[in-house]
Amino acid sequence: MTWVAAVARLRERRESGVLVTVATVRGHAPRKAGAKLVVGQSEAWGSIGGGNCEAVAIDRAREMIAAGKAEPELMDFALNDKVTNQHGVQCCGGTISVLLEPLPVVRAVAVFGVGHVGLELARILARQELDLHLIDSRADMLTKERLDVLGDAMAQVHVHHTPLLPEEVLEDLPRGTHVLIMTHDHAEDAALCDAALRTGHLGSIGLIGSAAKWVRFRKRLSTEGGHDDATIERIKTPIGLADITGKEPATIAVSVAADLLRTFEAEGD
Repeated sequence: MTWVAAVARLRERRESGVLVTVATVRGHAPRKAGAKLVVGQSEAWGSIGGGNCEAVAIDRAREMIAAGKAEPELMDFALNDKVTNQHGVQCCGGTISVLLEPLPVVRAVAVFGVGHVGLELARILARQELDLHLIDSRADMLTKERLDVLGDAMAQVHVHHTPLLPEEVLEDLPRGTHVLIMTHDHAEDAALCDAALRTGHLGSIGLIGSAAKWVRFRKRLSTEGGHDDATIERIKTPIGLADITGKEPATIAVSVAADLLRTFEAEGD
């Protein structure tokens, strides 16, 4: 498997990893500069030359994964028999430096409702390194022609048509997914709010709408849903930046996206 395919496999599995690259070579070494190794929690693909340098790099990569390290590291190895090594002798005679670059699990965002605002929001979020889930009960909101504007997305876009119960998608979303609720139907929004509060593995929950809408929803979540105040407070509404007051879909989308990015920063990289 190529290193590119290995990185893609980790991304698809939503597993963190480390990309290990031979950065420089002086003298004789098992591999040339540019050789790559991809290290996951339990698997590794490719090679930077085997022996001690590769074993030490794998050990350190897995320490980085376990610690959630975000910054790259550089390691130097002397390949001679005078060096005390952890995993045996390498006596090629040269020296190498190895770059270890963390491959974190990307964030996930789910947008429920891909109407005017939802589509504008998707266009912005698609420019981020995300797993972006777009969910709508209306098939005509999810046509290929309509979503072609996301054709050059950096994000991996996952489309879910849910004609009956959109809230069923919540259980299948990745752990930590940030949820934004903005469907065309207040009843659908209310059901999603209730279900989201009952789904323990989600990240933040945001609801679009007015203060009057939230008063009704909050009462329903308490009296009919049985949620206590602390649980209900998980839902942020209104979403977006308070000092951006424009009502155009693109303006609302920019505001909501900026607010979400601020949430990401608060979580830490």
